[in-house]
Amino acid sequence: MYNGLYITATSQRNGKSAVALGIMQLLSRTLRNVAIFRPIISEPQLDDLDPDINLMLRYFKINMEYAETFAYTYTEAREIINQGSRNLLVENVLHKYKKLLEKHDFVLCIGTDFLGKDPVLEFELNVEIAANLGCPVVLVTTGEHKAADEVHESLQTVMDALAQYSVDVIATIINMASLTQTELDELRQHFCRGENAPLLYAVPDEPIIGKPTMQDVQRLVGGEVLFGHNRLDALVGDYLVAAMHVDHVLQYIAKDQLMIFPGDRTDMLLAAMASRFSASMPDVAGVLLTGGLRPPVEVCNLIQGWTGSPLPVVLTEHHTYKTILALREIYSVIEPGDLRKINTILGLFERYVNGKEIANRLNARRSGRMTPMMFEFDLIERAKSARMRIVLAEGMEERILQATDILLRREVAEIILLGDADIIRQKANTLGLNIKDAVLIDPVKAPKYDEYVQSYYEFRKSKGVTPEQARDIMADATYFATMMVKKDDADGMVSGSINTTAHTIRPAFEFIKTKSGFSVVSSVFLMCLKNRVLVFGDCAVNPNPTAQQLAEIAIASAHTASVFGIEPRVAMLSYSTGTSGKGADVDIVVEATSIAQQMAPELVIEGPLQYDAAIDPTVAKTKLPDSKVAGRATVFIFPDLNTGNNTYKAVQRAAQALAVGPVLQGLNKPVNDLSRGCTVADIVNTVAITAVQAAAEKQNS
Repeated sequence: MYNGLYITATSQRNGKSAVALGIMQLLSRTLRNVAIFRPIISEPQLDDLDPDINLMLRYFKINMEYAETFAYTYTEAREIINQGSRNLLVENVLHKYKKLLEKHDFVLCIGTDFLGKDPVLEFELNVEIAANLGCPVVLVTTGEHKAADEVHESLQTVMDALAQYSVDVIATIINMASLTQTELDELRQHFCRGENAPLLYAVPDEPIIGKPTMQDVQRLVGGEVLFGHNRLDALVGDYLVAAMHVDHVLQYIAKDQLMIFPGDRTDMLLAAMASRFSASMPDVAGVLLTGGLRPPVEVCNLIQGWTGSPLPVVLTEHHTYKTILALREIYSVIEPGDLRKINTILGLFERYVNGKEIANRLNARRSGRMTPMMFEFDLIERAKSARMRIVLAEGMEERILQATDILLRREVAEIILLGDADIIRQKANTLGLNIKDAVLIDPVKAPKYDEYVQSYYEFRKSKGVTPEQARDIMADATYFATMMVKKDDADGMVSGSINTTAHTIRPAFEFIKTKSGFSVVSSVFLMCLKNRVLVFGDCAVNPNPTAQQLAEIAIASAHTASVFGIEPRVAMLSYSTGTSGKGADVDIVVEATSIAQQMAPELVIEGPLQYDAAIDPTVAKTKLPDSKVAGRATVFIFPDLNTGNNTYKAVQRAAQALAVGPVLQGLNKPVNDLSRGCTVADIVNTVAITAVQAAAEKQNS
């Protein structure tokens, strides 16, 4: 089940607030503790609250502090993006969203108001945020003054733009639509094909919702209400600038008009008031006096003495022309106390939007999609919650020290550094790093050195190792670190920033050994693409695995994916999809698939599949239309090291993807290898990965 929903429009003033009201009503019927969240709000006017947030908090009586309900104002967000820190903005939004989920069952997110200069970039930002929050999306677009073909064209543009993002679109709602049922059915036939296609609804225009009220006018111009405080809910349909003599102006008065004229036109003010008592004149909505000119006291006393409901009159400091320009930007705000509008909106929503269908989609199993930022955030948070002890064998290397500073500051894990303690401290001080909370161990001076030597001798004496050789070998930091893991003096080990892969993993092969039921140690790379995280294996260890080994690699890779929050759908790759090709290389994949399915029937594993059929839904429909994996694979198992290593590097470069790994799997305890060209960020991620693996191992044992 989803724990959040993101509502975004495709441009400004599409009725997003009305849809949010209807969705919140739907959620409140089944969930007791729903939060409201806007990642980015428009600039508040003086002490005003954001209208959407204020509406939700007050009407639904949501128990939240206002500061919890948003992350940034539009100006703050724009400044951060202009500084090149867009990822930081999204990361902070994600952090605040996660905090809300700790206290609430569900979070309803409302996107931006599209008041900026570039609606395309703003739409992309909303979708990017939704993807990183892991929220499905309800799209709101407008059908106002649009024929069916225009609506079709605009929807197609939006859907094409969404294709590159890792988001689930639950529904699209066309507001202010004038579509016939036949036209709506045709749109559904085109856009709603397939089991998981988005729902599509059209809500007709209702003037009472879109028209601004006199209170909207007063708020926009910062005006003072002189008369008619109890009539500020009057709807404004049109404007009339009364610049002529009163007898000429009376010819132009129409129902629901806002009459605009300077405050010294007492003749016009009295005429407007009188029109409300005349059965032959239409009822205007109200009067807006400009120029800050307050009517004389005598006139005010006269108006206050009239019986009946007086006309709402607002005074603004702006002159008439500036007032007209301001009114061009007016839009209707749904006030918490405006029950007429709210009930109209809820009635329309219930009539034209199938709430049960939306609820079923929200209750459905999540797609398992994960963005790189979601992956990294969850990785660090999960590592922090476990606080595993990770030993870094190359404790005197500068990048290791820099990563240690970060890991300790973020409380990702307890860090143990191996090497000469004096040299480590000196280097850290020179680099301005704080590693005081790290445990420093010099292997040959360690209290457990002799114990480790004896243990290694016992493990390896059958292989001809002598006590003297054991002493020399255990002086090596990588061997010492691995023995710490073996002896439960550390939960995981990371090395390889200056050592080779072979030197890093050889000790693990010698005495940590493989898990029960596995005959091979393998590896995966976590491929962080723009809109998803995939698992590639084995791309680093086994040159030519047998069918049995390939099956074990597939199962281990699926388990690794699950540990890191990626729903495993395993594609056994080949140059053949189904029965399209033949040969020894295809046969081994067919056999491996069969073995894997027998070993782990609970996993979704299919093969052989070509890479394009595994990853591209369009190709999958053609090549293997009934597959549970084709077009949706998250775990890709390559038939040999040559294919896997080249493919992961090709994807890494061509797609500008971040390749995290190799992550070793199949061992009894977590040991991971770094590339000698690794960055500090790579080290931080690998330590976090090792910590998460260690926590999973402890939980399983």
